[in-house]
Amino acid sequence: MPKQIHYNAAEHIPAETAADPYLRPAFSVQDRLRRLNWNLCWAILYRTSPRPLHSWRAFLLRLFGAKMGPDCHFYPRSKVWAPWNLICAEQVTAGDGAEIYNPAPVTLGSHAILSQDAYVCAATHDYDDPAFPLIAYAMQIGAYAWVCARASVAPGVNVGEGAVLGLGSVATRTLEPWTVYAGVPAVKVKERRQFPVASSIPSSIQE
Repeated sequence: MPKQIHYNAAEHIPAETAADPYLRPAFSVQDRLRRLNWNLCWAILYRTSPRPLHSWRAFLLRLFGAKMGPDCHFYPRSKVWAPWNLICAEQVTAGDGAEIYNPAPVTLGSHAILSQDAYVCAATHDYDDPAFPLIAYAMQIGAYAWVCARASVAPGVNVGEGAVLGLGSVATRTLEPWTVYAGVPAVKVKERRQFPVASSIPSSIQE
């Protein structure tokens, strides 16, 4: 799947907002206030919750617009930049320190795992534009995919169903289904044994 630009700050924030384009905000005041409320909730109620209370943290994410399937395990030190841009099927896991930077929608399929300190980055800047605007991509992490500890997924990169991104690796291109990748940048290492999965996001979660 090709990269899908979901948001370009240059198309939403007027140029006259700041004389220096580098000082121009990337998001509207309404959006920044929304994120402020979420950050307060994360610091006070989410981050401090006991590790076993996965349903409580899923409730907080849903409260701020996330679409969460049943039995998702998001640990207390996991971070979601914008819950309203998060779509999870059932049994999705985000370990302590895992971070989803999602100014654009990020979808995680059934049983997808982000291990400790994994980083999914859905935004960057257009460095060919003198205004250096933020651009964000819609991204997908497939069912039964595993982003291992301290691994990173670059903006606009999709992780195929059952794909594995090894410890500390950096995915700069889309990962093929049921394939193991490792390195910086990540390269194909071997095939993973495939087994049947229910990879689609239920319509009840998508809505």
